[in-house]
Formats: sequence, C-alpha cells, structure tokens
Amino acid sequence: MVRCSNGLLGLLNAGVLVLAVVALGGGAWLSHRASTDCERFLERPVIALGVLLLALSLAGLAGALCRASCLLWLYLLALFLLIVLLFAFTIFAFVVTNRGAGWVVSGRGYKEYRLGDYSTWLQRRVENAGNWAKIRSCIHDGKVCQKLGDRKETVTQFVNSNLSPIQSGCCKPPTGCNFTYQSETVWIKPDGFNTTTDDPDCTTWSNDQTALCYDCMACKAGVLANLKNDWKKIATVNIVFLIFLIVIYSVGCCAFRNNRQDNSDPAWK
Repeated sequence: MVRCSNGLLGLLNAGVLVLAVVALGGGAWLSHRASTDCERFLERPVIALGVLLLALSLAGLAGALCRASCLLWLYLLALFLLIVLLFAFTIFAFVVTNRGAGWVVSGRGYKEYRLGDYSTWLQRRVENAGNWAKIRSCIHDGKVCQKLGDRKETVTQFVNSNLSPIQSGCCKPPTGCNFTYQSETVWIKPDGFNTTTDDPDCTTWSNDQTALCYDCMACKAGVLANLKNDWKKIATVNIVFLIFLIVIYSVGCCAFRNNRQDNSDPAWK
C-alpha cells in the first residue's frame, strides 16, 4: 500500500522534474544562441541547475514510489543541504544589497549613482580589474549606450528621460561636470576645462563611443544599482522557492517514516 505522503511526494517531484527539463532545455537553447561572453556566462549555471533538479526529482520519485528508504534518505539529505544553502544565499543577498540608492538630480528625470553608497563587498567586486573588464565588455556587447544614442532626443527630452542606472552612469558624464549636450552619448567639455576637477569621472569621460564613461565610478555604481534590483528580485523568488522546498522536505520526511514502518512491518508486504 502506497501511503498518501508517498503519492504526494511523487506528484511534487514530478513537477520538479518538469522544471528540470525546462532548465536543461533553456541551457541548451542558450548554448546554441549565445554570441557574447555574457550570454555564454548564463549557459553553465542554467544547465547545472537543470541537472541538480533532475537528479533530485528522480531520486525523490524513486524513493517515494519504489519505497526505497536508503535512496529517500539521501534525497532528504541533499534537499536539506539545498534548503540551507538557499537560505544562506537569501540572507546574504539582502545584507549586501541593503545599502545604496540613486540620487535625485534637480531638474532631471533620471537619478545618478555613487559607488561609495554601496556595500564594501559589492564595491570590491567591481573595483577588481578582471571583473570589471568582463562587466565592461558585457555592457558594450549589450549595446546599452548605442540604443540610448539611437533615440535622437533633444536636450529637453533627454534631461526629462527616466534612464536606467547603467544608462545614467555609463552612457553620459555626471551632471556636475556641466558638459554641453550634443546628443545622448556626445557631450562637449567647456573651454578651459580643469582636469583636476573633484570628480574624476569628468576627466574619464570620452566621446569615443567605445569608451564613453565605461571606466567611470558612476558606471560601476550604476552596475551595482542594477545588480541590487536584480538580487532583491532573486531573493524574493528564493523565499517562495524555499517555502516550496520546505513543503517537499516535510512530505518527504513523512514518506521516509512510512517507508521504514512498511519495511519493518510484514503486514504491509
């Protein structure tokens, strides 16, 4: 006799199996579609997630439906470790993204961002030369600034635009530089511009469309602002996923107990 908890565990793991197939399919699709380092970067984590979910779901199905206590015990152990890791990551994500927000600029529709406003851990990630070279390449390959420049807006339209953090930090100089607007990604430095300005981003800015403000502190801050928003969303999804995993774990514990009782009681055989 298959207990209710065993059947429910099998049903839940069937759903996880479907998710695993979707993740593996997404990873395979990325591997064929990827044309930049940024897209290829997502390929392995998605495939790894799919393989992990596939292994867990198959172990759960086998343990529940075949009433294999040993296999079910290993499944519960792996599930417990996954819950602990996800919980730790969720707490970590909320802690490191707790600081930092955009600054409202008078007379502008967009905000500007300062690197020092964000957590030290995040700052170190973007200040690392190797990390920033990859991020810079991703921004350029993503044509974020090129798409902004294609708008062909007037100066009035531009200053009232609601720019994304990366557009604000990487595609234009800081407002405090007082450069003259020519287009979204072309700004003229005033005559007698002082290179010893208090804001080094003013000196770093270049009208070279492959450089712009990609090496500015404001650009790094914009990346962190974008990362903060993404991590907050991921952390929220993780909470929902954690609740789902805890439900599966609880049902799995009941199924494991039932399996042991069935295996030790000849009446069930």
